[in-house]
Amino acid sequence: MYPKLEESTVEERREYIKTRYQCISDCDNCGICQIFHGSDPEVAFDDYIQGRAEYMDVLMRYL
Repeated sequence: MYPKLEESTVEERREYIKTRYQCISDCDNCGICQIFHGSDPEVAFDDYIQGRAEYMDVLMRYL
């Protein structure tokens, strides 16, 4: 489960994104880069990490 904004710090949210969307250096089997249109997940989820938007709201931008 992702950290809720009101119950987590910026560092905890950043660590969650880094762990959840970790690059495995095998683009044919991963697809993370395609999901976020070539953006690093930390860049894509910056609004969530900084506490400006809920995780699911940011994720829905890319689905």
